[in-house]
Amino acid sequence: MGWIVAVIAVAAAVAAMVHAENMARAQRIAAARAELAERQMKAAEARTAALTDEIGQLARERIPVAALALSHPTAKVPGLREAAEIDGDSARLLTEAVQAARTAVLEERGRVDAAARAAMRGTSAKIQSLLNQSQQLLHELQHEYDDPRILQLDFRNELALRRTQATAVLCDAWPGLARQNSPLVEIVLGAQSRVAGYERVKVANHLRDERLGLVARAAEPLAIALAELLANATAYSHPDTDVQVTLQQSGGRGAFLMVDDSGIGMDDDALDRARALVAGPPEILLTELGDPPQTGFAVVGRLVLQYGFNCHIEESPFGGMRTILRVPAHLLTVLEDDHSLSALAPKPVRTPAPPTVPAPTEQETAPVPQPAGGQAPALPSRRRRTPRPAPAPQAPAGAAPEREQVPRTPEQAGASWAALQQGTLNGRSVAGPPSAPAPDDHDHPDDRDEQGDDQT
Repeated sequence: MGWIVAVIAVAAAVAAMVHAENMARAQRIAAARAELAERQMKAAEARTAALTDEIGQLARERIPVAALALSHPTAKVPGLREAAEIDGDSARLLTEAVQAARTAVLEERGRVDAAARAAMRGTSAKIQSLLNQSQQLLHELQHEYDDPRILQLDFRNELALRRTQATAVLCDAWPGLARQNSPLVEIVLGAQSRVAGYERVKVANHLRDERLGLVARAAEPLAIALAELLANATAYSHPDTDVQVTLQQSGGRGAFLMVDDSGIGMDDDALDRARALVAGPPEILLTELGDPPQTGFAVVGRLVLQYGFNCHIEESPFGGMRTILRVPAHLLTVLEDDHSLSALAPKPVRTPAPPTVPAPTEQETAPVPQPAGGQAPALPSRRRRTPRPAPAPQAPAGAAPEREQVPRTPEQAGASWAALQQGTLNGRSVAGPPSAPAPDDHDHPDDRDEQGDDQT
């Protein structure tokens, strides 16, 4: 009996040990599971916090900066700050949210800009029509009243008309004025008359063909583009400096209009932006032109894109900027001889030819008498034979004039006086200051022409 009790006791002890071991194992498993669940819960909480933080950054920074980068390409759009804590699907969705915001902003900006262009286009057309009517009325008043204030009012009306034309062109409207085939020099004069500092603009005509002109459809657009470049050059240079405009003709490549100023110049960023605008981008938003809008280069870019001009900006040797406006050959034409040029149009500057040596005239040998005594004759002497000038024919006394003097209109008289004054100034500028009078000169020293050297 005793051994049976012992076996039972051993079995009970073994069973107790197995049960205790199972219980311990179960407790360890439960503790491990609890620890794993706690770690998973903490990781989920960290991911949730990171995702919440990224969503906040998306609303506060990423979307606003992405919208700003549409106007300022240098703005950097921030990325995910906690990329390691965000799973792939969440990161992809956040990136798609930024792209969707950019697309929505672009579409809305395009819609708003198109509406603004339409409104400005209609308003500009009405204002331009009224200004043209005012200009016609002012021209009629100039013939009736001799008041210089009418000229000042006409000039201010012309400045307002240029600004209205530029606004219309920027909004993809027609320039609003039709021309015939026009001389290139007269287009330059027309653009000069639309600028506030027109008296500072100096034109140098280096065209080989004096009657080189522009076709009708491109005449007014070129005048608008050149006026914008001249207005920019005069506005950003000192009032005491000149703005040089040079006209050159290139064989087979058209004509070039170079505008040089002595202004403040541009930094690299401004120069890159100006070159991008005048290159003729396919789309220019009004909201990208600043506040207040700087429309000069943008207007030139629209005309370059529509009519095939080329424009380039670089540093000028005069210290400011140089703008080169190229007119392609297919937009140029040669006007007929019956087309009279304006009296104020600058004449082509001809390169002075080198002085030529006069050809030797015929010389004859004069016979020398033979000396007595059988000596050898001396060398023959030569004398130059110069033709005498023919006397000028004299008109018979009392001869009647060939034709009677035809009365001129006020416009013709004004053009003749303007041509006389311009010729006088050009002649004095070429000849230099007059020499001092001789001691026996009987003219009074204070007697001088009314348009003497004091006029600038």
